[in-house]
Amino acid sequence: MATIFCTFAVLMRTADQQLKSALWSAVSELVDQESIKQNRNATPQYIGALADMVWTQIESVAVDLESFSRHAGRSTITTDDVLLLARRNEDLHDILKEQVDERKATRLAGKKGKQRA
Repeated sequence: MATIFCTFAVLMRTADQQLKSALWSAVSELVDQESIKQNRNATPQYIGALADMVWTQIESVAVDLESFSRHAGRSTITTDDVLLLARRNEDLHDILKEQVDERKATRLAGKKGKQRA
């Protein structure tokens, strides 16, 4: 049993490292693009610190979303959880709500079109 747990722990660490590496690459690319636009330079230390900060924020958001879902008695995170998370940032909430409403309207229109066919 201990061997299985150790193997699982190693796999989880490997997955975390792969995700962090992918995040670092994405942050690096965005910083490079913005640096070119601004005619500025960004050090690898800056990119690393920014990627670490983003990782920490992602972890915090994930915990909050899981908590909201669990509190609602669900095992799946829904758009309601995301909207609840964004409730304190009115502009972000409005943008997300608009996107959710548009997607629901598109989905409903598609269902009505299929029923007529």
